[in-house]
Amino acid sequence: MSEEYGNNFVVLTDENGKEIELEHLDTVEYNGQTYMAFIPAEMSLEDSYELIIMKTELEENGEEMLVTLDDEDEEAEMFQIFSERLEESFEDEE
Repeated sequence: MSEEYGNNFVVLTDENGKEIELEHLDTVEYNGQTYMAFIPAEMSLEDSYELIIMKTELEENGEEMLVTLDDEDEEAEMFQIFSERLEESFEDEE
C-alpha cells in the first residue's frame, strides 16, 4: 500500500506506475484474510461507481500490500458481504 493520508483516503500505485486515489469504505476479516472495499475518491453523487475490493498480502520482505482478487467466486462472495454491510451502514445513518 502506498502513502496513506487522511482517515479514509489512500493513493495506490498499480503495476504500470499509475496512481489512483481511493476512498476506503470498509474492512472485513474473512477466512483468515483481510479484505478492504474502496470507491474512486474523485466522483460526484451522480456518478455510478464500481466497488473495488482488494485483499492484503505479505511480501517477502514482510511489507503488507493490497492485491486484486483473481478468483471470480471469491470476488462474488466478498462483493455480497461488502454490499450487505454497506447497505446496513447507510440504513443506520438514516
